[in-house]
Amino acid sequence: MKISPARTAAFDILFRIETERAYSSVLLPFYEADLSIADRGLCHEITLGTLRNQLYLDKLIDHLAAGKKLDIQIRIALRIAIYQIKFLDRIPDHAAINESVNLVQRAKKTSAKGFVNALLRRYIREPVDLSFADDIERISIKTSHPRWLLEKWIDELGAEEAAKFARSNNELPAVAFTITGENTQDVEALLAKSRRSDYVEGCYIADRYDQKLLNLAETKHIYLQDEASQMTAHAIQMPEGGRFLDVCAAPGGKVTLIATKNHKAGMLIAGDLHWPRVEYLRDNCRQLTGEAVDIVQYDAEKALPFVDGSFDAVLVDAPCSGTGTIRHNPELRYLLAPDDLSELPLKQLSILKNASKLVVSGGILVYSTCSVEIEEGEQVCEQFLSEGTGFESVIPEVDKRFVTEKGFARTWPQRDNMDGFFIAMFRRV
Repeated sequence: MKISPARTAAFDILFRIETERAYSSVLLPFYEADLSIADRGLCHEITLGTLRNQLYLDKLIDHLAAGKKLDIQIRIALRIAIYQIKFLDRIPDHAAINESVNLVQRAKKTSAKGFVNALLRRYIREPVDLSFADDIERISIKTSHPRWLLEKWIDELGAEEAAKFARSNNELPAVAFTITGENTQDVEALLAKSRRSDYVEGCYIADRYDQKLLNLAETKHIYLQDEASQMTAHAIQMPEGGRFLDVCAAPGGKVTLIATKNHKAGMLIAGDLHWPRVEYLRDNCRQLTGEAVDIVQYDAEKALPFVDGSFDAVLVDAPCSGTGTIRHNPELRYLLAPDDLSELPLKQLSILKNASKLVVSGGILVYSTCSVEIEEGEQVCEQFLSEGTGFESVIPEVDKRFVTEKGFARTWPQRDNMDGFFIAMFRRV
């Protein structure tokens, strides 16, 4: 039984995402570490491509299987095969079929080998004409976004803009990065084929990943961070000798960027909740800034371990649904449930209110999420201001194209070719 390491790894990653609610951004580096460069690229492409098209692939599978109930191992093997046949011209059909049949056997579903082989060969022979109940279902399936989420975006953005947003979530994003190490020859070569951001100082953008870029990221010569995330960090201006706290800081991209551009800051502190994230935050900060950032573990939904009025600037990059980052994390659309958008804002408001107590008079409080949902952005901020917290809203220090009518800031993948971020800035009066 011969299966390529790339397809084996992709199957295992997709199975864990399906059964453990795991994340591709965590699993891919782990599974790809021991793969060859070629296998690493194929594993990456199959994993993310299958996730980006999962509902469409399932619609095809259900049509071909005539509604037969399938074990998840069989469905994943079929998704992987049909994705390759449909979207990867360089993969021979017979290779995609044979290896998925072998994946079924490896998963100890030997009795299904004949079924999988026959279904895939039928897919190659017979064109599939899918039908849809309405236009919303058509967009939902063709862009592989759950109907409830697409309907929500249609209500808020309109049908045309919601469809553009959903389609943009399946496009390969450009690679944004900052320089964090010495300007070696490899760094200079990368810069020569990259462009500078129009909106964020020190941000560079490459068209795609390649092995040299990934090697530079691994050796900490560059740090991979989306343009919108970098914009959030750049919105924070520190006075000389000022004190800064990043409340929900892991993995540390924003606080390390703030430390880099604020050499004369008096004190920089970053913290998070769970110890594995705190460890990763600590290691990242040490590698990128030395001892410039102090690391603390705490629960930000409870009283924070600092004296009120301790900081000139506080950032709350709150835990959120992440719907602005679906381009990078395609499985998020399937893991999210409607209830999350009523529960998460309560947590976000609690963290924001706790953090606000730590800001000095005249100091700045920045609230951000990598979400496009108004429940996690505008509504949290309006509730915060309505509770008499002693803050006024000020326009975030970003390019005016991103400023909304309400004086907050938003970025959109379909409009700005960067992740969808929400940024609000408040000043203690």
